[in-house]
Amino acid sequence: MAHVATARSKARKRALDLLFAAEARGLSAGDLLDQQIGDGQVPNNPFTVKLVRGVVAEAERIDALISGHAHDWTLTRMPAVDRNVLRIGVWELLDGDVAAEVAISEATALVTELSTDDSPSFVNGVLAAVAKDLPKA
Repeated sequence: MAHVATARSKARKRALDLLFAAEARGLSAGDLLDQQIGDGQVPNNPFTVKLVRGVVAEAERIDALISGHAHDWTLTRMPAVDRNVLRIGVWELLDGDVAAEVAISEATALVTELSTDDSPSFVNGVLAAVAKDLPKA
């Protein structure tokens, strides 16, 4: 089944671009987002802003969850795309606004498009393990 790019899918990709760019430049993603908004480059979907701000606000918890479920992989060893897609996916699992299956599927679709051949199964596995361990609301 082909992945249909919804407005939220595009917002996730834009959030990924921001997180990736901030990391590459050694900046806080929140600061980069604020800078872009200040320069008039407001993301056209408020969900992008919600994702970036959520990932920044919960960064320690998110990274701890990823580290605890990514067996034999440290955050620094992961491809940057995978690391940041995992951060978005875990934040969505924590946020609970979308079903876990949707968050996992969207994250897997992003790395399928943008990362290595091994990334989809890796990201899917880590997010499924995190989802399984999170208390059900």
